[in-house]
Parts: sequence; structure tokens; C-alpha cells
Amino acid sequence: MKTIAIIQARMGSSRLPGKVLLDIAGKPMIQHVIERTQRARSLDSVTIATTTDPADDPVAAFALSMGVPCTRGSLHDVLDRYYQAAKTYSADTIVRITADCPLIGPQVIDQTVELLSSSFISHPSDFSCNRLPPPFSRTFPIGLDVEVCTFSALERAWKESTKTFHREHVMPFLYENTIFEGNPQSVIPNSYFVLRGFSQRNFKIAQLHHSPRHGDLRWTVDTPEDLSFMREIFARLGDKPGFTWYDVLEIVQKEPQLAEINAAVRHKTMTEVDERQQ
Repeated sequence: MKTIAIIQARMGSSRLPGKVLLDIAGKPMIQHVIERTQRARSLDSVTIATTTDPADDPVAAFALSMGVPCTRGSLHDVLDRYYQAAKTYSADTIVRITADCPLIGPQVIDQTVELLSSSFISHPSDFSCNRLPPPFSRTFPIGLDVEVCTFSALERAWKESTKTFHREHVMPFLYENTIFEGNPQSVIPNSYFVLRGFSQRNFKIAQLHHSPRHGDLRWTVDTPEDLSFMREIFARLGDKPGFTWYDVLEIVQKEPQLAEINAAVRHKTMTEVDERQQ
């Protein structure tokens, strides 16, 4: 079984153009994402999925400079971009990572990948995650987002998805209208628990949660305020490449004013799409 992380990246952010190559602590943001994703032990490889738009030539060139495979595809149909990349590299399991999450946690990636096969014991999940977008609830900070699915689930989504938000956000077709059932299953006592359920299309869904809840914290980069926050965090982390998200949590708990930098930024919902394609 081949597990591949696909990092979606493009230059044309609507709220912060060119953000994936903006500097954070002496490196382009996407380099932080790549290097931290590569530390996950559950992955066979990491690849970049960018677009065929000439504006994204710098993204492809940077991936090449790091020796990271890169595929190029549709500007707005990100689901197709993922499907074509997964086919190109013969992925059995696909891990979705976005290039605007420079604090992504290798351990969280590993936990979410493991959850895909272990959560239903005799009937492994089709999709696992550690967050779902509004209107669902989340307990991990925004910016530690990991989604994992089987190739067969991704292929069905690719074949059957017709809604714009399904194609842009890659995996809502799998988890849309999920109903979580039963009692939470403790994974690590007093730290992590799992909720299981079924989506409206009968996909088996498993979501990893953290206790206590930290879902109100915003650790992603989509606006200038987010970028300012992230640069402050990395300035405090110093030369500590192996840091965990708990190290970041300790910083924001000691200096709560840092979270105020981007506290007013609204997180997008599951059905919102880039208005430039409408």
C-alpha cells in the first residue's frame, strides 16, 4: 500500500497573492510545509500539485529545486488535480495537505493516516481527518489540517462530483452531511479521541479530536494578518526544526496577545468557492 501526501499550492490566492512563496523565518512558506510533511513516518512520498497557469511556474520550479515531484493541472478543479497526481504516482492512500499550513504536524499526519485503516477494525474507513470545515466542529487549531482517503473513494468523488465546491475543496463529496454515531473512542487517554460516522453517500468517516479543544486558534496563512502572526511564531521558535504543535500552543498560551493578531479573520466554510471562477 502506497501512501502519498499531495500538497496543493498555487500563487493566485485571492486574499494574499503569492503567499506560498512568501518568506517566513528565511524560507518560503511552502518549504516549511514540505519539510514538516516529509517528517511524517507514514508517508512513502510527498508531491506538489500546482496548476498549468504560467503564474505557477515559480511553484513548479521551487518543487524541482527541492527534489520534490510536481504535477500540474486545473486551476480551479483541485479534485481533478489530486486525482491525476494520485494516478501518476500510483497512490493507494492520499493525504491532502495545503501549502498555507507551515505549522503542519508530522505526528498529526501519522495519527490521521493510521486512523484510516484502524478506526473501523474489520471495516477500514474511506476517509479520515483531524478537522472538518464549518458547519462541522473541530478541536485542532486551524492550520494543522489533514485529510486522508483511499484511492477508490477519491476516484468515486472525481467521477461523480458535480458541484463547484466539491471540485474546489477536493473531499467534501466524501464527508458531506456526515452523521457521527456512538460514543467517542479514546485513543490516547486525556488527549485524543475518535468519532465515527457515515456520510450521506455511505462513506465510512473517522475524525480525530483533541481534548481540550483548541479549534478556535488560527494557525494558517490566508491574509496579511495571518502572515504577521506566523512570522511572530517562527521568530519565537528559533532554530528548532523538530518542534511539535504543542510547542506552538505553549507560545500562544504564554503570550495570548499573539492570537489577537489574526483573531478577526473569518475561516471559510465548506461550500464557499473562489468567486473568480463563478
